[in-house]
Parts: sequence; structure tokens; C-alpha cells
Amino acid sequence: MTSSTAPAPAPKGGRAARPDHLGRVVFIAAAAAMGGFLFGYDSSVINGAVVAIRDRFDVGSEALAQVIAAALVGCALGAATAGRIADRIGRIRCMQIAAVLFTASAIGSALPFALWDLALWRVIGGFGIGMASVIGPAYIAEVSPAAYRGRLASFQQAAIVIGIAVSQLVNWGILNLADGDQRGELAGLEAWQWMLGVMVVPAVLYGLMSFVIPESPRYLISVGRTGDARAVLREVEGSGADLDGRVREIELAMSSEHKSTFKDLLGGRFGFLPIVWIGIGLSVFQQLVGINVIFYYSSSLWQSVGIDPSSSFLYSFTTSIINIVGTVIAMVFVDRLGRKPLALIGSVGMALSLGAAAWAFSYKEGSGDQITMPDTQGTVALVAAHSFVLFFALSWGVVVWVLLGEMFPNRIRAAALGVAAAAQWVANWVITVTFPTLSDWNLSGAYVIYTVFAALSIPFILLWVPETKGKALEEMG
Repeated sequence: MTSSTAPAPAPKGGRAARPDHLGRVVFIAAAAAMGGFLFGYDSSVINGAVVAIRDRFDVGSEALAQVIAAALVGCALGAATAGRIADRIGRIRCMQIAAVLFTASAIGSALPFALWDLALWRVIGGFGIGMASVIGPAYIAEVSPAAYRGRLASFQQAAIVIGIAVSQLVNWGILNLADGDQRGELAGLEAWQWMLGVMVVPAVLYGLMSFVIPESPRYLISVGRTGDARAVLREVEGSGADLDGRVREIELAMSSEHKSTFKDLLGGRFGFLPIVWIGIGLSVFQQLVGINVIFYYSSSLWQSVGIDPSSSFLYSFTTSIINIVGTVIAMVFVDRLGRKPLALIGSVGMALSLGAAAWAFSYKEGSGDQITMPDTQGTVALVAAHSFVLFFALSWGVVVWVLLGEMFPNRIRAAALGVAAAAQWVANWVITVTFPTLSDWNLSGAYVIYTVFAALSIPFILLWVPETKGKALEEMG
């Protein structure tokens, strides 16, 4: 979608009109960011059902991993097609399609009759996630007044981490109602089915909210509805804004845009241009440190080292709260410290935390339901897992997306972002499908691998990643 890479310029003269109803503008951005909430919720809710799904369908680690990762296939497809869909039928219609997919996925996932059926509904939900991950930030950028764009754009990332936290809290509450048994019956369904089905509530809310927010002025202008676009601009930028001037600016920006293609990315010594490889590296390292192991498998992870189910769900929730705190820290400091210093702090902290976790998990004893860890190592594992999430959230969780949005030259930005995002989904899939097998083989060894990738990210940042703090997008060469 062209809008996500080349938003219309701010009004000339250095002053932006204040919206007449700023609260309405905040509501519009928050409604669009509900897609991010569903993104986080759906990505994490499966965490509470892993053990029950394994038991219900009597599957091994490899088959289970494929079901967990199935959503990522849909994510890639949804992200790849969302831009074109939104340019054809509008941003709001695209949100509504995503809401329908979310709703259908929640119902289908809660009522599966076979393992392949559950995987199919996960793919459908993933398609909605992929669409929301593209449409939400683009729409917010298009409707936000220039003076508030940065703060409103942060709603998307905040919504994602809040969605993760809420899913963990809901899972914990349902588990307690089921007396700590993921397969315990509640009103005719097993607890894990309720965990997956509850997503119907935010999915329907997202769909309803899409009916009360305006279409993007950029899309309206692209289809010749200039009068409607002017009305939306008046609503979000204030009656004091030069509406005719803003319409002309958007039209000029759209007419002068270069729609980058895959060919534009080629020409380097190893196929892609060097800056494209750096973008791919950022995306891959962000996933290969194993962050999504925490959000997809943390409950089963803690149960695998002898912690009871209720406590394991509580620890999963606390890591989500830590994730929110770290994200807020990153938002505060990313423009003050710069992208590279923050990423380096995160890499060092992650490497130390993961190394400590690997050491602690090496003391795991027993098998099956008879697993224990010494108290000291158990405490170290808990602290290390939480500090890992904190260091990731305050650095790579936010910094990678900031860098990917800034570091590419204008002429290749759209295509380069697409390749980098695809690399991220692939790396995410690799980590997701391999963790159950790795943890069965050697849990400590799995964390050693993640530690190595965190350590390798340090020279990668120092040697190749550019600092984009304070630079205009036009300066990126």
C-alpha cells in the first residue's frame, strides 16, 4: 500500500492546526489500533492451550509446532495482499474483512473436530493478523495530524503488547475457573477452547468500531471523492487547516510516488543491495533470539521445568506486563539515545539473560510429570526470562520497526520493507516450529542457541546498522 511508505507532507510553515476535537482523533487512532490488539492477542493466546492441544489430539512435538506456527502462514499471506486490497476497496473495508476473519477463526479454533481443522482456522486468523499489521499503521499515519502523528502511530505497538498481556490474563482467569486444568470443563467446553474462543469479543468490537471511523482521506482522493476527503481532513486536522492546500499536497505526493518493485532491490554483490541485506538481518535477528518462544510457549515451558499450571500462567502474564513496560521505555528513549545505542543495550542484556536461562535450565531433572529444578536455578530462570523480555522490549521490539521505516532510500522503501517483513515471518516460523523439538532434545541447548544469536547481533549492529536518528527520510542513500 503506497500510503504506508510515503505519507502526505505536513502543512507548510512549520505550524500544524490543532484538531477541533482532539479526543475524536485519539479515538479514531485507537479504533484502528484495535487490529494491533488482536494481533497481540491472537499471537499469544495459543500459549494457554499448548499442553491441552497436545493431550486432546495426542500429537508429538513436531505436529504441535506446525499447528502453533500455522497462523504465521496466514500472516505472511495477509500482509502480502493487504496493501492491494486496501488500495482497491479502502482501508475501512479491509479492517472489516480482517475483523470477520478474526471472528471466524476464534469460533472455529474453539470448536475444532480434528488437528488439521484447528490448523486451518489458525491460518485464517493469521491472514487477519497479517492484514491488520499492515492496515493499522498505514491508516493511522494517513488520518493523523502532522503534529500528533508520532504519538498516535505508537498506539499500534502499544496495542500489540497490551493484547499479549490481556490474552495471558484471560487465560489465567479461565484456568483458575477450571481448577488449574486446561482440559477442565466449563459450560460444556474445555478450558482451552474458551481461551481461543474469547477472542470473538475483541474481534467483534474491532469490526463495530470500523463502522464509526472515517475512511482515509488519501484513499478517498485516490477514488475521486475529494469532497469527502476534505470533510475528513477538517475533522482530524481542524477547521483552521488549509484544506484545499492539504488536498493538493496529497494529490501531488500520490502523483510523484515511485512504486518500487523487487527489481529495484537488486544490484549488490550478493544479489540484494547492502542496505536490503541489513534490513533482512535486523528482521531475522529480532526473531532468532527466541522472543516468540516466550509468548507462544511460556506456559508449557514453565510446566516443563516443574512449575504448576496456575503459577505458569501467572508468570506468563507477568512477562507480558514487563513487555509493556519495556515498550514504553523504548518509546521514551528511541529519539533521545538513538537507534543503535538502544539496540546495543538490548543485545547485551538479552545475551546475558539468555545465557543465565540456559545455565539454569541445565539443572532440569526428571521427565514427564516428575520434573524438578533446584530452587536457586528455578529463581534464576524466572528472573532471566523476565529480564530477557524487558531488554528485548526496550530495544529490538521497537527499534527494528523504527529502523526499517527509516533507513531505506525512498525509491526502494516499499519493496525493501516487504522483503524485510517476509524475512521476519519466515524467521518467526522457524523458531516456532523448532522450539518444541529443541526443548524435548535439550531445553538448555535451545537457549544456548538463542544466546549465540543475541551475541552475534552486537557486531552486526556495530559494523553494519546505520544510525537514522535526526535524519530526514530524503537523506537515506
